[in-house]
Amino acid sequence: MAKVPPTARVVIIGGGAIGVSSLYHLAKAGWTDCVLLEKNELTSGSTWHAAGNVPTFSASWSVMNMQRYSTELYRGLAAETGYPMNYHVTGSLRLAHTEERMREFRRVRGMGRYQGMEIEIVGENDIRSRYPFIETDGLAGALYDPSDGDIDPAQLTQALAKGARDMGATIVRFCPVTGVRRDMGEWVITTPDGEIRCEYVVNAAGYRAGEVGRMFGRDVPIMVMSHQYILFEEIPELKAWSQQAGHKLPLLRDVDTSWYLRQEKYGMNLGPYEKGCRAHWASPDDPMPEDFSFQLFPDDLDRLEWYLNDAAERIPILGTAGVSKVINGPIPYAPDGNPLIGPMPGVPNAFEACVFTFGIAQAGGAGKVLAEWVTEGRTEWDMWSCDPRRFTAFASAPDYAVAKGMEVYGHEYAIHFPRHTWPAARNRKLSPIHDRIADLGAQFGAYNGWERANWYAAPGDDISEASTQTFRRDGPWQERIREECLAVRDAAGILDLPGFSRFRLQGDGARVWLSSLITGVVPKPGRIGLGYFADDDGRIVTEMSIMALEEDFFFLITAAAAELHDFEWLQKHLPEKTELSLKNMTEAFSCQILSGPNSRKILAEICDGDLSLPWLSHQSCRIADRWLQLVRVSFAGELGWEIHTHMADTPSIFDAIWEAGQGHGLKPFGMFALDSLRLEKGYRAWKQDLSTDYTILQGGLDRFVKWDKPDFKGKAALLKEKQKGVTKRFATLVLDNPGECDAPYMSTLWHGEKIVGETLSGGWGHRVDKSLALGMLRSDLTEPGTRVEVEIFGERFAATVQPGQAVWDPTNERIRA
Repeated sequence: MAKVPPTARVVIIGGGAIGVSSLYHLAKAGWTDCVLLEKNELTSGSTWHAAGNVPTFSASWSVMNMQRYSTELYRGLAAETGYPMNYHVTGSLRLAHTEERMREFRRVRGMGRYQGMEIEIVGENDIRSRYPFIETDGLAGALYDPSDGDIDPAQLTQALAKGARDMGATIVRFCPVTGVRRDMGEWVITTPDGEIRCEYVVNAAGYRAGEVGRMFGRDVPIMVMSHQYILFEEIPELKAWSQQAGHKLPLLRDVDTSWYLRQEKYGMNLGPYEKGCRAHWASPDDPMPEDFSFQLFPDDLDRLEWYLNDAAERIPILGTAGVSKVINGPIPYAPDGNPLIGPMPGVPNAFEACVFTFGIAQAGGAGKVLAEWVTEGRTEWDMWSCDPRRFTAFASAPDYAVAKGMEVYGHEYAIHFPRHTWPAARNRKLSPIHDRIADLGAQFGAYNGWERANWYAAPGDDISEASTQTFRRDGPWQERIREECLAVRDAAGILDLPGFSRFRLQGDGARVWLSSLITGVVPKPGRIGLGYFADDDGRIVTEMSIMALEEDFFFLITAAAAELHDFEWLQKHLPEKTELSLKNMTEAFSCQILSGPNSRKILAEICDGDLSLPWLSHQSCRIADRWLQLVRVSFAGELGWEIHTHMADTPSIFDAIWEAGQGHGLKPFGMFALDSLRLEKGYRAWKQDLSTDYTILQGGLDRFVKWDKPDFKGKAALLKEKQKGVTKRFATLVLDNPGECDAPYMSTLWHGEKIVGETLSGGWGHRVDKSLALGMLRSDLTEPGTRVEVEIFGERFAATVQPGQAVWDPTNERIRA
């Protein structure tokens, strides 16, 4: 058995499929001085009892990328490493019972085609030809994925381990980590067999990731589910068919009733995701054991009875088979069901690759992503969907993590509709005026835990959860959103916007340092402007509003979800020896948006500020004898102000504005209306239109690049791109006749029979009465008037490229009024 070496460049804690894939990919990147520590044997956690399904299907672009990479890696891994594996590429059928499910399938087919996968939509005859034992009653169709299959998890892990060892990496088994400490800029990892000093460390501890995280002072947002699947005895009819056909049945998933069914030799493997699910190790009377290696929970088949009966009705031969074994093991869940891959929040040179619900399917891609994070500090694909920094502290509370994990598990195959909000574990962060806007009819959504009004219902409106489970735009909210948008256009609207991330930066040299990070100009005192941050490849890292109070005193304001991501980006780039002060002030302030042609009249009655100050200015003033910062900007694209207040003063200021506004047509508006308004102006949303999948120039942000200033981050790459030519560019599209639905994220753009781009945002613009899409388009097609087609749930709709990015008030006359 190997001994613990005294030093390494990277130490990985955890020897499941994820940890070993991370080691393998680090070695492939040339980082062979890496050590993996496993407290027991490799695969002893969730890996050993995993079913081993390997789908490519995902409604998330980045997760699909990750899973597609896994399938490509696994096909050649046995030959590459010289370790034999059972990897069966059987294809799969996902059954649909409803038209909405078929829409989801058509969207995923389009995404898969863009990534080079031949995913198909099939009807009843094709379902039967591929799966002769099925009853097709009640089905609307199915999605067929030829790349789907299953793999032996232990063999996969051992093949990756052999590949890593052959390249020079080290694996030490039966070596638990008992502690960590920071010493002279390095990590010291303590084990019973000695200490190991390293530059980087990775938490890949699976369902024990929370335990390891606490060693670093990190509360990991994790809970553990009890997941069962049932193995059935041999079925003669299946054996006869399989021997004659010469292959296995495709993996079958009935996603609308929530189970999968896989051929296992000549028997079956049924895996349900039941709503009556159970969390383990979630309370003081059920603590996590010191060691649960290669162990299972007791069977709990009563939970699965309905799903077993449903599967037997769909596949009658299943009802003839006896049960041979039940597997009931621990599976970790994050609050949104996606894994944690990336920098460990608040901890230097530490990373997470843990909390994988579908670890076997994602292990290959996860190892690639983790290795890129460690070796390059950035990833090929934008991986925000899996970035640990997407959760702030509230999400680590055990009751929150458990409630959300159980919700995700019970709806594992659920469709994620654009207007639907998940109800579990809500009201974690409330605006100071939450009750006031609730009384006005607010229907809330959670934004990094902050409850914000999505729309305002009128008495009698259908506000049931069922009403939101559609891709159609014409739900009960649509007329209300229109009313809100037109109020902002014609009179005034107020939006309560708690949770803006805001950071205070001050100290000698703050302006010069900030200028070195953004592509454009740092505003002068009394002014506010957008700053775009690029990485070394010129890709879009983030956007912040920069409010200059003094020459070297700023407030940086960014999206609620970006709080940890953006704060760490700033911290990471602070000079080693600096007198600059950077402080997170997010919890200290709230914000309201007052926008519309009557907004100045409303403020004039109650505010002592100078309302003639121009667009992009800000000032301190008072309303109701309370201090506020009045900022003349408008994400809604009308005359308006952001009103930044101390938390405790927000109710008094809101009440004064609301009272004054009643004579000027003031209405509350929500996030759905704001999204419509910003689409008409071509304004970007973070991690939707602004991501590291695109460069600053591709994003159409050229006007925010000051080429003649001293060097700034990403400048060399952007200069090179500018000289070479930008291959794709941001464009606004107006659709001729979009049908029932607007374009979702990553809808394919066509020109003739060629794929030429993708949408980033889509929705209805109520001021222009048109369906709009913001997207990335091949550069030669971005000339105004160019005709392209937008694929929306499998149908193509004609669209026209617009002259500029704004289809409403393109010269900003209304904003500047």
